[in-house]
Amino acid sequence: MKASFLALSLFAAQQAPAKLRSWESEEPIQSAVVEVRDFKNLGLYLYSPQNTPYLTFSRLEAALRKGCRSMQFAMNAGMYHSDFSPVGLYVENGQQLRELNKAKHGFGNFFIQPNGVLAWNDQKALIQTTEAFQRNHFKAKYATQSGPMLVINGRINTNFLQDASSHKIRNGVGIKDQKLYFVISREPVTFYQFASYFKDSLKTDNALYLDGSISSIYSTGLNLHDASRDLGPMLAYSEPSACK
Repeated sequence: MKASFLALSLFAAQQAPAKLRSWESEEPIQSAVVEVRDFKNLGLYLYSPQNTPYLTFSRLEAALRKGCRSMQFAMNAGMYHSDFSPVGLYVENGQQLRELNKAKHGFGNFFIQPNGVLAWNDQKALIQTTEAFQRNHFKAKYATQSGPMLVINGRINTNFLQDASSHKIRNGVGIKDQKLYFVISREPVTFYQFASYFKDSLKTDNALYLDGSISSIYSTGLNLHDASRDLGPMLAYSEPSACK
């Protein structure tokens, strides 16, 4: 009986889907991808207990480690002002620190329409246009607003040009079947190329641009730790670990 229970437990463990998967791709664009399906261990982080921005993955990792958590993945998570405060909606651990930005005109990529929101709680995640999210009554534990939307209901944002000349390192997030796909290009790409990767390669229903030029990733699975720029809001996947 004990042997049968052990065998069944091992089989279940082998069949359980990974909570976090990561891989790198060379085609059609060079990119790093992290798939997250466990939202309980995914969070947004901006200010330390001293009320100063974390700014770097190293500082965030140290803070999480001090709290007995092991950071396995992190990425910049939306656009911010010169003081590192969010441009749009920002909810961290159930607390709204910045309200939804409803402006449709302004300087920068954030205001390319439609922009959108990435939000999640322990059970569910969503990516929606700002207008759709405004009509929604989703109880977000975490949320960040950014822009523009890359893919909307399976279609590439019509504001993107196939022959655009602006090539940058970019990062964003897509969603399909309640799995989040965080992507950073490892080569300069256009908005259209980046959106096409989410639509055609990852088959995501909706995808949101997080930023460009300052785009950064930390991934233990891919042995990546970008550290060239100070960052505003960051998202991180971490799991409980032994305190050190």
